[in-house]
Formats: sequence, structure tokens, C-alpha cells
Amino acid sequence: MSDEGWTAFSDRVAWEARFHAVCEARERPDAGELALVNDRNASVLVAVSALMERRSETTAEDDGALSQEITRLDAKLNVLMEIVNRLLLPQANLPPRIAVRFNAMGAVLPWDGLPPTGQHVMLRLHFDACRALPLELPGVRLPGPSDGRGFIGFDGLSEPVRDGIERLVFRQHRRQVAEARAQARPVDSLDG
Repeated sequence: MSDEGWTAFSDRVAWEARFHAVCEARERPDAGELALVNDRNASVLVAVSALMERRSETTAEDDGALSQEITRLDAKLNVLMEIVNRLLLPQANLPPRIAVRFNAMGAVLPWDGLPPTGQHVMLRLHFDACRALPLELPGVRLPGPSDGRGFIGFDGLSEPVRDGIERLVFRQHRRQVAEARAQARPVDSLDG
């Protein structure tokens, strides 16, 4: 299973960034605890996805005043979310930022402090858009890359949670590709 877990992870698009994250050794959660974790994760994924969505560019058909009002409301919501985040989980209480690459199958993170292969773990990822609600990812430390990083294969995630992670990762990947293309365009236009 260990090689299959790494292969399944490697064959999928993954989100790589520096997240506030912690990975702790623990016993495998029982069915009741897994159900609670999956319910919380489903809610977190909905919240994070909604907060990360960027407004699409307005078209000529859009009402200018309505568009400006939506932009103002969006800015107010962002400020409110930042206040809530700071009250619920101050920056000082967050785990440190570490380089994490993850998708619905697992995560790759720094080797330091990871439990030995075969150990059950809980990986908690805090997204900047909603720091107070971490994504809790139960898994098993499995063999993976040999470059000083460790691999956690997720264990016990429900299909809706896996699907939500896949959608979140795909949207982030698409956003990064679009940003890279937008940054490349000005250079291309100077050549022509």
C-alpha cells in the first residue's frame, strides 16, 4: 500500500505553498471521531473555497454602481474575517509555516519532527483565508520522496472531503497558471 499511496499522490495535481501546519503522531481515529473530522473538514473546505474565490472581472454589461458596491462589501468582509481570525487564533498561537505539498491523497512536508514510517498522524493545515479553522487530515506516515521530506498518506477521509480537496487544489493550480501567464504577457509584448 505504501508505494501505491505515493504513486496515487504523485500522479495528481498538488498545491505547494508555505502553510501554518503541524503534524502530530496519534492513534488512528475511531469511526465516530472520523465522522466528526470529516464533517468539520467539509465545512472548512466550503469556507476556505468561498473566501479564496476572487471576483471575476466585470463585463461591459455590469452596472458600475453595483460593481463598486460589491467591491466595497467584499473589502468589508475581508476586514471582518481578518478581525475574527485574529481574535479566534492570534498569529502567535499558530504553528510555524512549513513547506507543504498536498492533494486529496496525501501531503509531503519537511522530514524534521515527523514520526516514523507506519505511525498514524494528524496533519492540521491552517489557510490564510480562514486561520481559525484548520483542515484536519488523519493519515499514516508512509515511504515517499528521498529528498529530506516525508510523505503522509491520508487515511479515513470521506469521498466528499476528498472531492472538496481536489476542487480546492485544482482551483488554486488554475489560479497559479493564470497568474504566471499574466506575468509573462508584458514580457512577450515587449518582444513583438
